[in-house]
Amino acid sequence: MNLKLPEAVSTEKLTELYEQMWLIRLFDEKVDEFFAKGKIHGTTHLAVGQEASAAGVCALLDDSDKITSTHRGHGHCISKGADTRYMMAELFGRETGYCKGKGGSMHIADLKKGNLGANGIVGGGFAIAAGAALTSQMKDEGYVVVCFFGDGASNEGSFHEALNLASIWKLPVIFVCENNQYGMSGSVNDMTNVSDIADRSASYGIPGSVVDGNDIFDVMQATDEAVRFAREGNGPSLVECKTYRWKGHSKSDAKKYRTREEEKQWRDRDPIRLMKEKLIEAGHFTEEDAEDIKKKAVEMIEESVQFALDSKEPDVSTLLEDVYAE
Repeated sequence: MNLKLPEAVSTEKLTELYEQMWLIRLFDEKVDEFFAKGKIHGTTHLAVGQEASAAGVCALLDDSDKITSTHRGHGHCISKGADTRYMMAELFGRETGYCKGKGGSMHIADLKKGNLGANGIVGGGFAIAAGAALTSQMKDEGYVVVCFFGDGASNEGSFHEALNLASIWKLPVIFVCENNQYGMSGSVNDMTNVSDIADRSASYGIPGSVVDGNDIFDVMQATDEAVRFAREGNGPSLVECKTYRWKGHSKSDAKKYRTREEEKQWRDRDPIRLMKEKLIEAGHFTEEDAEDIKKKAVEMIEESVQFALDSKEPDVSTLLEDVYAE
């Protein structure tokens, strides 16, 4: 089996991407575990089952390229190069976290890596992404911006405003919809009267594509086309990744609105297993190699947890620091 890869993705990078997908899953599973123990407070939204969209899209980006994330953004952060130690410390509310323990799950950002931040507001990243793309265009900085959002956000006014503005000004932005089939407890089929959210691209005269969001190779091919299109000054694209979240919407969600049969059907298309099978079939690595990569990811997540537990909580005297720009 010959793997069809974009020019920007080497065969050597595939091992890194496989490990990255395990880091995303293991990170969220560990967060799930500690939330249940009362060690992580507030709320959190897990992306277990959606690893291929985050890893596949970011595989085509440079450090100078930007992303905006969502409330379900741990995978985006990891794929854009975030350190899982600082991420875990943030969720544990420790001063070594990305936001010094004050932001939590939905506010992780790393400007050095081009991550403009997760966002607790549904559709909150659209305007930020368009603004960042406008900056790139006006200053001729050459970077592209990826705006991650969910199927539910496609019904927000900000979605239409951003796509309209980006299309008029031909901004270098790629709108990536992670359609995980549900906005909170509502099926996308009950909330959106089109079969594919990508069809909405036609309203703004921009390219739109639908990909298998559980197949990282499919995701990379579509992203490669969209990134090339943007870098060449042609404007935005809309890419819809059809995927599925294995967990509930948030930690308070018992998933009573969907069947266990449906969940099994999607789990049978585990994006990590699909990638592993293709890489083994292509002779990229063996089953033993795959297990070694997973073990390395396990060790990294355990190290991240220990780093967080060993870190101090913010002192109360810092409560009002970093609230306003100086």
